[in-house]
Formats: sequence, C-alpha cells, structure tokens
Amino acid sequence: MVAQAQEQELGKIALSEGARAPAPKSAMEQELLIEDASLDPAERRLNQLGYKQELRREMTLLKIMAISFSTMTLFTGITPLIGPSYAYFGPAATVWGWVIVTFFTWFIGFAMAEICSSFPTTGSLYFWAAHLAGPRWGPLSSWYCAWLEAIGLIAAIGTQAYAGAQALQNIILLASGTAKGGGYLAPRGVFLAMYVGFTLVWAVLNTFALNVIALIDIVSMWWQVIGGGLIVILLPLVAPKTQSASFVFTKLETFPSITGIDNRAYGFILSLLVSQYSLYGYDSAAHLTEETKGADINGPIAILSSIGLVSVFGWAYILALTFSIQDFTYLFDPSNETAGKYVPAQILYDAFHGRYHSSIGAILLLIIIWGSFFFGGLSITTSAARVVYALSRDGGIPYSRVWRVVHPTRKVPANAVWLCSALCILLGLPILKVDVVFTAITSVCTIGWVGGYAVPIFARMVIPEAQFHRGRFHLGPASRVVCLVSFLWICYTVAVFLLPTVYPIELKTFNYAPVALGALLAAITLWWIVDARKWFKGPVRNIDDFQNHKV
Repeated sequence: MVAQAQEQELGKIALSEGARAPAPKSAMEQELLIEDASLDPAERRLNQLGYKQELRREMTLLKIMAISFSTMTLFTGITPLIGPSYAYFGPAATVWGWVIVTFFTWFIGFAMAEICSSFPTTGSLYFWAAHLAGPRWGPLSSWYCAWLEAIGLIAAIGTQAYAGAQALQNIILLASGTAKGGGYLAPRGVFLAMYVGFTLVWAVLNTFALNVIALIDIVSMWWQVIGGGLIVILLPLVAPKTQSASFVFTKLETFPSITGIDNRAYGFILSLLVSQYSLYGYDSAAHLTEETKGADINGPIAILSSIGLVSVFGWAYILALTFSIQDFTYLFDPSNETAGKYVPAQILYDAFHGRYHSSIGAILLLIIIWGSFFFGGLSITTSAARVVYALSRDGGIPYSRVWRVVHPTRKVPANAVWLCSALCILLGLPILKVDVVFTAITSVCTIGWVGGYAVPIFARMVIPEAQFHRGRFHLGPASRVVCLVSFLWICYTVAVFLLPTVYPIELKTFNYAPVALGALLAAITLWWIVDARKWFKGPVRNIDDFQNHKV
C-alpha cells in the first residue's frame, strides 16, 4: 500500500510538470522510481539528470546563504575601487552608479535563480548551458561556459588575495606611524608574499576543514552585517565634518590630473566599474547545490537573498564613506598618510585622527574590512574548486583524472582546490613589476565570471518553453524578458571591463586583461577545433537515466 501510494504521488508530480513519464522498462526501474520519491527533491532531480549523489549533502539554507553572501562580500569590490571611481567622475557617479547596477543585477539574479531551481548540480553554469542549448550546441556552449566560469573564479581568488594584502598593508602602515611618520609600507616583494600567503591559507582550510569553513562563512555573514553596520553608523558620527547632500548626490567632475581622463561620458562609464565588480558572485550558492538540502528551492533563495543584502549594505557603505570625506583632493595626494594609495583608509584616518588625534579607530575598522576579504577569498576558493572538480568529472581539463579526485573521508575535491590556488599564485606574479595588477585581475575575474552567466541565460531565453523543466522556483511568462535584459547587461559589462582605465597608456598602466583573456580564449577555441570537439560532450552522466525528462 505504501509503495502504491508513493507511485501514485510520483505520477501526480509528473503530470503537474506537464511531462508524461514513460512506463518503467523493468521491475528494477519501477522499484528505483518508487524509492526515488523518498529522496531529497534536489537529489531526486540530480538522479533524473544522470548524476549520482557523491558529495555530502549537509548544507542548510543558512550555510549556503552565508557562503554566497561571503563570496560577494560587502567590502570586497567597493573598498579597493571606490578611490578610482571617485576620480573618474566624482562622488555622485559612484553613489548613483551603485543604484543603476543593482537594478540590472536583479534581472540576472532572477534569471539564474530560475535555472538553478531546475538544475541543482555542482557544475551549475556549464551544466545549465549544456542542457539548455540542446544536443547540437550543448557541448560547445558548456565548453566555453565552463572555461569562462573557471577563469573568472580563479581570478576572483586573486582579487581577494590582492585586496586583503592591500588592507593588511595599510593596517601595518597606520599602526607603525603612517607614511608621513615613517610607517612601514610593504615593498612589492613583501606584498606578493602576503598575496601568496592568503591563497595558501585558503587552500589548506578548503582541504582539511570543510565543516569549519561552513561555520566560518556563517561568522563571515554576521561579521559583515554587524561590522558593516558599525562602519556605516560610526564613521559619519566620528568624522569632524560631513559633506553636504549636494556634494554626495550631485557632484560630477572628472580629475584628469589623477586618471588622465577628461571625457565626462567615458568617466561615467568607468565610475560604474566599482559596482559592476562588486555585484556578482551570487551564483556561489549554485556551486554547492549537490551538498545542500532542498537545493532546488534553497539555492534560488540564497542567490536572491545575497543580492538583496549586498545591494542595501553596499549602498549604505558607499554613502558612509562619501559623507565622511574631509578633504576630497587630499585623498589622492601621494604625500598623505596612506601615500595616496588607498582612499578608504585615508577617509577612516582623517575621520578618527581629526576627532581623537589617534588612528586606533581607523585601524580597528580596517581590520573589519580586512576580515571581509579573508572570508570572501575562503568562500571563492570553495566555489572555484567545485567548478574545476565538476569540469574534471566530465573530462574537460587536462589530467582530469587527477583533479576530479574526491578525498575518501573528507569528501572534498582537494586536488582541484590546490590547482586553483597554484593558478591564482601565477596570476599574481606580475605584482613584482606592474602597477595595475589589481585592475587586470578584476577585469579577468569579472569578464570570466559574468561572461559565464551569459551562456545559460541566453540558452534559457531561446529554448522552447515546452522543453524547459520548471523547478519549484520559476518566473512564468516573465522569464524571457528577464533573460533578455540580463543578457544585454552582461554584454555591456564585459565590454567596459576591456577598456583602458588610466591615460596615457604605458607599460605600467596598461590593462593587460584583453591580452590575457584573448590568449586564453584563443587557446580554448583552438583546442576545441583541433581536439576537444571530438570527445567533449558536456556533462557526463554517472548513472543510467531510464526516463525521458525535459531539460
């Protein structure tokens, strides 16, 4: 009786989705169908898609929300890039740019949440691309999507390591006497050592302490919410004076003496980069769906919740910094207390030293910001390793048999973790010679990451609706419009991150992201034409699929 009831219920579910499930081919398959109904909904969908459960499914909604929020991080993009953004077109462009970018980010978030609900797999973006693009274009779509995603995530580890080293450098500088008072400003070699050190620590934690990482990510969420709230409230109160609303919301001005750019339209476009770089990473929840309970609904909730939290707190953080500026032109003065290299640190220093004649408060708030970078890098390393593992599982990386190994007891893709870390370290080596390494890494990161979003979103937009398997979260008739807006915004974002950010263009100021990405994409394309198209078929199932399901 119980088995019969379960079988009837399964039939109701199939009919509600508009799919007509064929009769099982054997008694064994019928038994599997009945047992399938007792599984976690996301695990059942995973089996339908042709994958068996290998990773430990123990993540809760709170944990993946914490990881997704930590990957985006409140301070990660804003802190290192707000100074250049001010210089491109003034404070008002930075403030309103966040609102503009947030508006379009919601479109991408909703589009990805719908797809995530349908495909709760750890391969996420490239898996989505393969199935949505169909048998003809699926392999090529998943090939490019997987590599874009992997490139973006590995570069993202580098952005966190660089920004974390930058924050730590300024903590040490202010604690040792400031640039004016003989404080210690780390030379390039020491800075690179910091960068490498953070990368290695994150690799070790991701190899040996997955449960600890889940706890750390929850701490990270509260660290950023409470710490961010503290900065937003405390900084304007401490500042000896605050800027007028007119300065914050209407001052639009280029500063060619700093950037070499005097064209207002070009300056406005570049001023949005801080927001475009900060408002992504919400797909991290999708990378952990094979480890999450009820991932077909919890994944979408985590994606949208992360966007909501970061968009609100991020704007509040920008406003707090902007209102607390004491002397705008002094922020960029090479002779100031932070050597003109780190605008947020100078804002904090001016506020606390101006009020209390001490830099201790500024140092404490910088530690909060530094912690955000540390937590963000840890979470991104987790996501990057999952993408590399998933791609290796499908044979899409040289020596895949090495990188797809899962540790037998800890159940983590340890080899993939260390591959990501090694590549991240190589990406940071130009620190020894080039001044715009962070600009290049952020460009590679953003283009790769959001470029990977574009492939499944475009495929979802053009696929016949009858061929799409709706998950528990779906957009209904609004889906195509949402996907169209998302795709166009992603194309614009990719284009602007290829632009020069400093003039005149010289070796030390050259944005080498177009060269790096061009070389990588050329190599990937050549590999596909010469060899990969013959054997790479996209995601490879590891269990027999005995039903015909919509994608």
